[in-house]
Amino acid sequence: GLHCASCVGFIEEALRATPGVLRASVNVGTGEATVDYLPSMTNLAQLKAAIASTGYTAVKALSDEPVDAEREAREQEYRELRNRFVVAAVLAAAVLALAFARFIPGLSAIPHQINWIIQFALTTPVLFWSGSRFFVGGWSAFRHRAADMNTLIALGTGAAYIYSIAATFAPGLFPEGLREVYFDTTAIIIALILLGQVLEARAKGQTNEAIKKLMGLQAKTARVVRDGREMDIPVEEVLVGDVVIVRPGEKVPVDGVVVEGRSAVDESMITGESLPVGKEPGDEVIGATINKTGAFRFRATKVGKDTALAQIIQLVQDAQGTKAPIQRLADVVSGYFVPAVIVVAILSFVAWFDFGPQPPLTHALVAAVTVLIIACPCALGLATPTSIMVGTGKGAENGILIRSAEALETAHKINAIVLDKTGTITVGKPSLTDVVAGNGLADDELLRLAASVERSSEHPLAQAIVDGARERGLELPDPQDFEAVPGHGVQAAVDDWRVALGNLKMMERIGAEVGPLAEAGQQLADDGKTPMYVAVDGQAAGVIAVADTVKEDSARSIAALRRLGLEVIMLTG
Repeated sequence: GLHCASCVGFIEEALRATPGVLRASVNVGTGEATVDYLPSMTNLAQLKAAIASTGYTAVKALSDEPVDAEREAREQEYRELRNRFVVAAVLAAAVLALAFARFIPGLSAIPHQINWIIQFALTTPVLFWSGSRFFVGGWSAFRHRAADMNTLIALGTGAAYIYSIAATFAPGLFPEGLREVYFDTTAIIIALILLGQVLEARAKGQTNEAIKKLMGLQAKTARVVRDGREMDIPVEEVLVGDVVIVRPGEKVPVDGVVVEGRSAVDESMITGESLPVGKEPGDEVIGATINKTGAFRFRATKVGKDTALAQIIQLVQDAQGTKAPIQRLADVVSGYFVPAVIVVAILSFVAWFDFGPQPPLTHALVAAVTVLIIACPCALGLATPTSIMVGTGKGAENGILIRSAEALETAHKINAIVLDKTGTITVGKPSLTDVVAGNGLADDELLRLAASVERSSEHPLAQAIVDGARERGLELPDPQDFEAVPGHGVQAAVDDWRVALGNLKMMERIGAEVGPLAEAGQQLADDGKTPMYVAVDGQAAGVIAVADTVKEDSARSIAALRRLGLEVIMLTG
């Protein structure tokens, strides 16, 4: 995978040089290339070949391959990096101990020359196995008459290694005071750089988990009607125009329009709205939402990458792949930084060779190697894309969609913030708020009867009433002859009573006169609550209300935003 900002320039240059390519952008953080091209002049194979010419391989192309394949490639890269780092870290620790052997009891007895030979033996696999990726990358850059981070690492560690070999096996080439080895420097630098790359790969993996969770909302199969027969097929095979059947508790597989049946659908994972939305013929349904009550059929209108969920996932991926203005600047600086370091190393060599103490060659080599080793632009090119990638991924995981890297960079200029009500300011889940009893009933008795009926209902409002009754310690008997009336309410026999619960239409259906309770219900509705009328044996007996209550920390959070000088606006339907 990509681990160098300078490498980005090589790949972008190779892609732009391909006939028919209009624009090419590579993101070092996500390891993805975005290419706009004319299909009449080039194709996918030519784009892959252009990438291959830079020494890299395209493992996923334009989302044509399954996401699982991309995830497996990332996990494989992480495992390989981790294994290389573990080997490098263990051997580097041993080399470091030998380098300071004179301070460690037991190691100080090892003869000087034997100590260096052991360091050589331990450092060799670190350089040529754990650090092989840097030499491969450096050679690829050299073939393209360029230099990158790999070039610096390969030159610095390679020069220190060769110098140390000469000092170990041909000490006569060096004066007495300069017979030193730098095996520990070679091993430790490779181990530390690999550690950084392991942490980066891990961050990528954690960020992609956010997208994975979004994808997990999607149904895996769909029940469609074809040639008069019902069949279960993978959701990827659903076509526009297919009639899809959804039963209670199932996920809506794709976007479409209801053609038969009525139900209530939980759309909170898409819209944030806590209350289920009633659906009847002609209403739109969104893929990944959950059918709560009745069964219905709908005609698919958007499938695959055109569904609302797929568009959200694509938005997150696009944001991770965009470059902030500061990141584009970092890419440019990285492109000049590496050649500049090499020039400085050469100048250091020349200066020490011409004006340094005797022997000039030895001092010049040490100076040049030192410059190469300390000048590694890892952070310069990786900090910005990695932070963007992690930030957008974590944001998506917490329900915050960031449209682009530029939007993230300019966020510090925000002077107003708009908040949705449901699930942001409020809990996002309905709960019991009011019990208004009439007709001589006590509040708890009214609630006990209503909650007993709702025990057989799957509606979230019903669950709120049941939970509220249980919180008050009420015993709820099992209802008999339960009946749900779509769009109206429910009714059942509780003890010796016939209890009905629902909206005004339900009261009209059973012939119950609401009377003065209508005013109480209207007041509750004006307060943003959902009133439900209760009738016992055909007589209106009270009103029960539920609402999505305000979070405990909402007021504190809004006050904190205002203290930051932000104007806070609530925007709700």
